[in-house]
Amino acid sequence: MKHYLEEAKEVLASLDTTENGLTSDEANARLEKNGKNKLEEPEKETLFKKFIGSLADPMIIMLLVAALIQAVVTVIEGKGRPSLGDFADVLVILVVVIINTVMSLVQESKSEAAMEALMQMTAATSKVIRDGEVVVVKSEDICVGDVVVLEAGDAVPADCRILESHSIKAEEAALTGESVPVNKIVDVLMCNDTSTEVPLGDRKNMLYSGSTIVYGRGKAVVTAVGMDTEMGKIADALSLAEKEQTPLQKKMAELSAFLTKLVIGICVVVFAVGLIEDLVFSNQAFSLALLGESSLDTFIAAIALAVAAIPEGLPAVVTIILSIGVTAMSKRQALIRKLTAVETLGCTQIICSDKTGTLTQNKMTVVDEFTSDKQLLAKAMALCSDAEIKPGEENSVGEPTECALVNYANKLGMPKYALSESYPRVGEAPFDSSRKMMSTIHSVDGKFIQYTKGAPDVLLTKCTGYLSDGKVLPMTEELKAGIMKANKEFADKALRVLCAAYKEYSSMPPSLEAEDLEKDLVFIGLTGMIDPCRPEVYEAIKECRLAGIRPVMITGDHKDTAVAIGKDLGIIENDSQAIVGAELDKFTDDELKEEVVKYSVYARVQPEHKTRIVKAWKERGMVTAMTGDGVNDAPSIKSADIGIGMGITGTDVTKGVSDMVLADDNFATIVNAVEEGRKIYDNVLKVLQFQLSTNLSEVLIMFFASIFHFKILGAVHLLWINMVTDSLPGLALGMEKAEGNLMKRKPRSTTDGIFSNGAGIDMVWQGIYLAIVEIAAYVIGYIVEIGSFKGFFSGKECANAMAMAFLCVNFSEMFCAINMRSRTGSLFSKDKLKNTNWWLFGAAVVTTFLTLGAIFIPGLNGVFGIESGTFSVEELLISFLLAASTIPVFELGKAIRRAINNKKDN
Repeated sequence: MKHYLEEAKEVLASLDTTENGLTSDEANARLEKNGKNKLEEPEKETLFKKFIGSLADPMIIMLLVAALIQAVVTVIEGKGRPSLGDFADVLVILVVVIINTVMSLVQESKSEAAMEALMQMTAATSKVIRDGEVVVVKSEDICVGDVVVLEAGDAVPADCRILESHSIKAEEAALTGESVPVNKIVDVLMCNDTSTEVPLGDRKNMLYSGSTIVYGRGKAVVTAVGMDTEMGKIADALSLAEKEQTPLQKKMAELSAFLTKLVIGICVVVFAVGLIEDLVFSNQAFSLALLGESSLDTFIAAIALAVAAIPEGLPAVVTIILSIGVTAMSKRQALIRKLTAVETLGCTQIICSDKTGTLTQNKMTVVDEFTSDKQLLAKAMALCSDAEIKPGEENSVGEPTECALVNYANKLGMPKYALSESYPRVGEAPFDSSRKMMSTIHSVDGKFIQYTKGAPDVLLTKCTGYLSDGKVLPMTEELKAGIMKANKEFADKALRVLCAAYKEYSSMPPSLEAEDLEKDLVFIGLTGMIDPCRPEVYEAIKECRLAGIRPVMITGDHKDTAVAIGKDLGIIENDSQAIVGAELDKFTDDELKEEVVKYSVYARVQPEHKTRIVKAWKERGMVTAMTGDGVNDAPSIKSADIGIGMGITGTDVTKGVSDMVLADDNFATIVNAVEEGRKIYDNVLKVLQFQLSTNLSEVLIMFFASIFHFKILGAVHLLWINMVTDSLPGLALGMEKAEGNLMKRKPRSTTDGIFSNGAGIDMVWQGIYLAIVEIAAYVIGYIVEIGSFKGFFSGKECANAMAMAFLCVNFSEMFCAINMRSRTGSLFSKDKLKNTNWWLFGAAVVTTFLTLGAIFIPGLNGVFGIESGTFSVEELLISFLLAASTIPVFELGKAIRRAINNKKDN
């Protein structure tokens, strides 16, 4: 119902109530029929459900399937009686899965408390008229038709139509985004088109749940409660908004699908080749027994090879890198609530930001004045205000506009408490929205002085004098024109303008009626106020543009204010790039998708508009972030790819649905977080390329070994490589510092996969080269130990050859990790030489010593099939040099990649 378009008496009639409210019996009946004035609570997810949800990750599922198959194979090989040691591979996979899942749950242990916070925002108790008397009841027991009594400081318990207003001003910033309290009226709103929704911020005869009365008093009839309130609509939107997969989650899902196909392909090829080889080239006569035995052997070999192809440690390494990113971001005042948000920040293309409290300071401030006596202007404005300031404090308490005036005087060395002592207030004509003025009388040295403040166009008609350089001149049309010109200049800059005047008395005025006091006044001057931009935001916006990110401002404030702020910050260049919410309603979702690129400033918007804007950008394939602090921002924050809440001024609702919270409410922190996110995604890709190329090399050498009947690596070697050599350098790569051009790149496209931009080709050729080097090490070791190449394909094990291959694999993967410090840049660039990754070099040293220990320590080397004293330093040196060849070869490959990329760019 559009109660704002109805007369008060019509509203009362439609709600079946009166100005004297409901009877207790009627109220109880309505409560029983319609329910409490509460918001619905969502069903909370149990810890077990979250745990199971974490296991639904495609990569985790693939690991679990691999573990199951490996367990079955182990049972078959052990002929029903395998030992615990036979399940080592299975146990390792399960441990990795559990660690990964637990880490994710710990990082995201904070459950969303949006609904609880919304409920807490509702006033605990309220004053209503029941049975003709004013009584205090629980806010949840209020029902439609109740008449609520409100005064300054009260929280509005439900949506209401105003019946009586004595200068009521309501703070609605949390709902509408408007930084200035709204003057409320009783009169019906005039609207030419009754089918059109009047924006929430313009419904001046309505009060809404979640807002606060900051000035005046009055009565209002409740028109909606619980989930039917505007607050309830937001709560409902929150429950309907579903979080989509982040870009990294999508890429990991794609990778899992690819690896799954690869593993199946490997199994099929190895099984088929092995079966054909055994049956066709075997000297034994064909029989079903031979077929069965051959099938089982080749199946086991195929599964072993497939499990080797899976990078078991990859999910855990990625999770740890993201966790490291969470810690790094917290040091930069960005608190990450959801682990995957770390990476999403790095590919953000659009930042939709609320204006009030995010781009601006959410504190009205006097920024300009028009007067010949600045001190008198500040004194008059402060004394003719109800806001107060305590000794030793910089900020006053009270209605925001009046706080700005008191703070203005305080900065000029005239604190309100001192002025009040020197000029005690002895009378007043309170502010009234109909006359748009307020007057106060003060005694000073036995005389009296009146200060009046109000709207310039109204107050100026009451002035007969003009203060100029300490002299009072008669007000002329020419002087009025000059004042109104200054007023227009202020208004054009979206400043809120107030006028001040005074009048002196030899004795106390006999009447304090406004019509008697507010005449024959002397004009003092004008003040221009605005909620100013945060100083650091200017540079942050420039950095956003440099990084290829488009900033968009969305606010419930008026268009002229929004445009002025937008131009000041460099978000827009002209008025045509701004649009109001009412115009958005004319667009269908498909039309908005096309039109959204034209606008970077949105004014007078309602919560559903914000969500539509975010969705329109997402429909265009843009990774979209939404920042804000008010309740009205919550649905769009939840709908965005990355929701950003404000830690200081933000409501609990907004924090509850956000992916990231800015601890310092600093828009510039977002830019820092984007840089950190880009660095983390870069490092994740480095780890992926490192692990996939090295795993490919392992698959290739095992594949050729199984085809040509030589054993190059055993299960224990593969286990060591996957859990030690792959994991430690992978973690250390996650500590790599950001590359120099990181914030000069355009955001990556959402269509860019893990194998995009040549990364897949690089993984393949690097994996092939590593396999060639590692097989070469085995061949050399075989020739050194046996003395010739004879019997190479007989399937005979050669301990020293296996040891050389094992060392070469470990060394080459170390060099591969070091080379991967930059995927396309040179390892010897100034940037890399200057910013040494000591974590990586430390991991390389530790892994090298551990591997050497596995080869040379008596007892331990027996586990790896090596007899003490049989492995020479020469063989160690050969393995090292073969592995070291990866550095120049990979550097050459990266140089070619850079040349190709430069040619594409040109």
